[in-house]
Amino acid sequence: QVQLVESGGGLVQPGGSLRLSCAASGITFSSPAMGWFRQNSGKERTFVAAIMWSGGFTNYAQSVKGRFTISRDNAKNTVYLQMNSLKPEDTAVYYCAARPFTTATTEAASYRYWGQGTQVTVSS
Repeated sequence: QVQLVESGGGLVQPGGSLRLSCAASGITFSSPAMGWFRQNSGKERTFVAAIMWSGGFTNYAQSVKGRFTISRDNAKNTVYLQMNSLKPEDTAVYYCAARPFTTATTEAASYRYWGQGTQVTVSS
């Protein structure tokens, strides 16, 4: 079955950087789009960034545009989220997601597979 495993979360000071990784396995459908979402306790899961299979198209939430970069290495079945200039409001559990279609959508409901999440805490 499809498995998504996130890593790279942790505690970082405001203004710092982290790189999240999402290793995918068991994906048998072609050209999956991948996304990153985040969620705080008691709140809805919100879109952060998405990338289509070819990597030629990316999509970002306005709140992270210019600070975060999503990329993928299809040879390694891995998606990355480089997060720079981190702010306390970026604190959340970050989830990787995959959908069996090429379009990099922003709606969580359109993604079929999810990882367990990795905690990112931005605090001094």
